[in-house]
Amino acid sequence: MNRKLSAVSPEEVETDTVKQEYGERMKKENGFENFKGNDPKIRHIRELGQRIARTDFPVLITGETGTGKEVIARAIHMESGRSEEPFVAINCGAIPAELLESELFGYEGGSFTGAKRQGKIGKFEMANKGTFFLDEIGDMPLNMQAKILRTLQESEVEPVGGSGPVPVDVRVISATRQNLPKLIESGDFREDLYYRLNVINIEIPSLRERRGDILDLSNHFLSQLNQEFQRTTVLSPEVKRCFVSYQWPGNVRELRNVVERLIILSEDRITARDVKEYC
Repeated sequence: MNRKLSAVSPEEVETDTVKQEYGERMKKENGFENFKGNDPKIRHIRELGQRIARTDFPVLITGETGTGKEVIARAIHMESGRSEEPFVAINCGAIPAELLESELFGYEGGSFTGAKRQGKIGKFEMANKGTFFLDEIGDMPLNMQAKILRTLQESEVEPVGGSGPVPVDVRVISATRQNLPKLIESGDFREDLYYRLNVINIEIPSLRERRGDILDLSNHFLSQLNQEFQRTTVLSPEVKRCFVSYQWPGNVRELRNVVERLIILSEDRITARDVKEYC
């Protein structure tokens, strides 16, 4: 992409728009205050995250689906020196392999059939000066892993159909629910990329490993929803016992989903009959 044009290019307009949108969103977030829980493991993660935020090292966040990996990534960004710049996230497993390269690195106009005439900047450039969150990095195809590794090593990206590399300055935070060392053994993940990403590791425990937080989180979500819908809904003692004994395979995300559904479907008191499938 030609960065020497005197006129404002469409790419620069898009970058400015992204920065404004992310800036407005992030002003409403409060770092590690959003990562709730009093379990000693959670307190340790908050303390570690605050120390990590003061550095620029890559971070790998591991844990089951729904444990709050993106919450941690956003918190690190918000408490870092990059907090005024964009936080850009992409789910590596949610984008078709044939589109992933152009999403990550952008493309020049006319590079392929269906490409925008003016081209498009990629997510790496959108995150320039800020933080780029690569969610579900374990689902990334091997050929793209090599290109990610080069970007991290050289601090530059090469858009599809571009005439040369474009420098980028981003902090990379990645996350996965998968066991990357096992993927390395099976040949499905590059060992060199793993060590590049895993300078600092944060492992988030599942909700069933910190049962003491279940009711605190339930009440936190319930309080938020009561305020939003102007309700005074409470959990009965039977429901509280049920919640604490349930395994929560979907972790915190599932818990919030359940509380959201219950406050809509129940009256002012959530009882055992409302949660039969969980008891």
